[in-house]
Amino acid sequence: MLTLILGGARSGKSRLAEQLAERSGLAVTYIATSEPLDGEMNARVQLHRDRRPAQWALIEEPLQLAHVLSANASAERCLLVDCLTLWLTNLLMLDDPERLVAERTALLDCLAQLPGEIILVSNETGLGVVPMGELTRRYVDEAGWLHQAIAERCQRVVLSVAGLPLTLKGPAL
Repeated sequence: MLTLILGGARSGKSRLAEQLAERSGLAVTYIATSEPLDGEMNARVQLHRDRRPAQWALIEEPLQLAHVLSANASAERCLLVDCLTLWLTNLLMLDDPERLVAERTALLDCLAQLPGEIILVSNETGLGVVPMGELTRRYVDEAGWLHQAIAERCQRVVLSVAGLPLTLKGPAL
């Protein structure tokens, strides 16, 4: 099953995704898209590491998400991607529109072919005010378009608010 879990900052979306992965009963591979480039981000990454079971495999991939998903998905495995908006940010920071389109297209194209349990986590950024800066407006637009395209392909979409899941599509958690 392909599941998208959306939520704001500290909404409980990652914890919810981790619980879902654990309940799958499958071997879990955690795919981290962040690049911890400062102390604050290092601390966030450490919180996630400390919370995850030690037997989970870890792949750190900031850009080639479709490639990693395709190479690692199997009927006996649960892949948990955390998170799509960090992946999107990494691509936007390259300032290479063709690469962004190519990676986004590759991700959307591969999703239907992936076996096993796939859980995608992403920050819902479209509920706030429109940002003032051009790059942040582009980020919010790109994230919104990405979420719509992925939600269309998913069997389940969940919004996490205050640690509580609200199922928007598919079977409830």
